[in-house]
Amino acid sequence: MTSHDSCCRICCRGFYSCNWRQPVERKRRHACCWFSVVTLVCLLMLCWMYICLVTFNDREDVNWKAFTILKRWVNWFMVVIIISALLTSYCILLLLFALFQVVLRVPLDLHWVHKIFLILGVIFVVLGIAGISIQWQKEWPTVLLSLQATAPFLQLGAVGALTLLSWFVFCGFHKARSAGSKILIAVVFAVVSAAIFLCPCFIHSPCLIELNELPPKPNLIGHRGAPMLAPENTMMSFTRSVRCNVTAFETDVQLSQDNVPFLMHDNASGFLLRTTDVKKKFPTRTFNHSSNLTWEKLQSLNAGDWFLQTDPFHSVSQLSAEERETAKKQTIPSLRELLDLAQKHNISVIFDLKNNEYMDTVRTVETIQESGIAPGLILWLPPANREYVMEKAPGFIQVYANISAMKEEGGNHLNLKYSALTSATIRELRSTNVSVNLWVVNERWLFSLLWCSGANSVTTNSCHLLQDMNQPDWTLAPRNYKIIWITVDLVSILVMCGLFILQRKRYRLNHTEGAEKPYPAWNQIDMSPFLSSE
Repeated sequence: MTSHDSCCRICCRGFYSCNWRQPVERKRRHACCWFSVVTLVCLLMLCWMYICLVTFNDREDVNWKAFTILKRWVNWFMVVIIISALLTSYCILLLLFALFQVVLRVPLDLHWVHKIFLILGVIFVVLGIAGISIQWQKEWPTVLLSLQATAPFLQLGAVGALTLLSWFVFCGFHKARSAGSKILIAVVFAVVSAAIFLCPCFIHSPCLIELNELPPKPNLIGHRGAPMLAPENTMMSFTRSVRCNVTAFETDVQLSQDNVPFLMHDNASGFLLRTTDVKKKFPTRTFNHSSNLTWEKLQSLNAGDWFLQTDPFHSVSQLSAEERETAKKQTIPSLRELLDLAQKHNISVIFDLKNNEYMDTVRTVETIQESGIAPGLILWLPPANREYVMEKAPGFIQVYANISAMKEEGGNHLNLKYSALTSATIRELRSTNVSVNLWVVNERWLFSLLWCSGANSVTTNSCHLLQDMNQPDWTLAPRNYKIIWITVDLVSILVMCGLFILQRKRYRLNHTEGAEKPYPAWNQIDMSPFLSSE
C-alpha cells in the first residue's frame, strides 16, 4: 500500500467515521444498512432540491403567505433554498466518501453525528413536503409540469449515474455468497435499468418540436409593472416595463374613501403595511380596508422606500444611483395616472378589483371612460358585475378565468395560472382563436415551455429578462431526440457489459490463485441485511 493510498483511506475514514484509527469489528455490524440509508437520504435530498428549484418561480407566494401571518417581510423561500442546498451538498459529500471507502476497501463505520444530521435532513424534507401539501397544494402541478422541460435531460443523467454505479453493483453481485442473493441483485438492477433506459417512451414535452412548427413568442404583460426593477404598482414600475416592450400592464385596483380608484395589491387587514410607510405616518392607527383612507391621505404615503430596504428580488444592486433616488420618492398612483401612461404608449391594461363591490365597478368604469383611452385597450378581468360592464362599456375586452364561463358568454380571452392548462389544451384553444394568457411566469425554463406550448402571452415579474429571449432555452426534433437516447442507452449497456466482464475476470483470477481478499466494507456481516450466508 502506498503512502498516497494510506492517506486517502485515513481521510475517507476520518470524514465518514470521525475516527482516524481502524474501527473494531463490532462497530461495523450495521455498516451496510447505514450505507443504504445515506444513499436513500441523498436521493431524497436531491429530489427535494429539485422541487425547491422548480417552484422558485412562485417564491413570492411563500413570502407573501409568511407576511400575512408575521406582518414582517422576509425572503423565507431563499432561507429554505439555502438550508436545502447545504443539506443536499452534505449528503452528496457523505455518499461520495462512502463510495471512496468501498473502492479503497476501507471499513464503513458511520459516525453518530452524521446519523443525526441525516435524520434532521429527512425531518426537514418531510416538513417541507407536508407544508406544500397543506398550504401550497397548487405547486405540485408545477413540479409535474417541470418534468416536461427537464425529463429528457434527467433521463440522460440517470443513465450516466447508473453506468457509474454499475461497478459497485457488479462487485456486490460477484461477492454474493448464495445463488438467491445473486438473483435478487440481478433482478433489481435489471428492473431499474429497464425503467431508466425505456422511460423516454413515456416522455412528452412540447419542446420536442420541429423548429418550423414553433409558435410565435408569447407577448409579455408587466405584473404590477416591472417589480424586479422598481417598487410594484408605482408609476416608476410601469414606466420601466414600457422599456421591456410589454403589451399590457397588469395591476390591482381599490377604491379610496372618497371613491378614487388607486393601485394596490394587498387588501384587507394591514393592507398598507408591506409596501408603504403607513406605520410611520399613522403609528397609532390600523387600516383594514381601502375605504378607511381618503385619496389625499393615501397620496401622502411613501410607496418606494420599502423596496430599497427589503430588496424582495435581490435586484436593487442593478439600479443606478438616480434610479434608487427615483424609487425612494414613489407614491401610490391612481388608476387615472396608469390609464394616461397606457394611452400614451398604446398599451393595454388588465386588472383585478380587490373589493368586488358594485361601487368599485361603477367608479372604475367611469374613470376609464373619463380618461379617453381606447376601449379596446381595456382587458376587463373582474367577474363581479360583468353584465353591468358589458352594458356600459361594450368596447372593453372581456377576459375570463375559466373556460366554461368564457364559452357560455361567447368570449375568446382567458387568463389562468400557468399550470391550469395542458400543452394540448393550449394548442387546441389557440387553434380556435382563443387568446390564452398565463400568470405569473418568471423563470426562463417555464417561459420556454409555455412558448413551445403556444401561449399567446404571459404575465411576468421579469419582463427585462424574458424580453431578450429570441428562442426557447431548448427545442429538439422528436426524431433527433430518439436517436440521442437510443445511442446513449446502447453505449451505457456496452460499458456496463465491459465492467461486468472485467469484474468477473478479476474475481475468477483472485479465486483461482487463492488470493481473494474480501472488501472489509462489504464482508459477510456487513452484507447480512441483503445477502444470506451459505
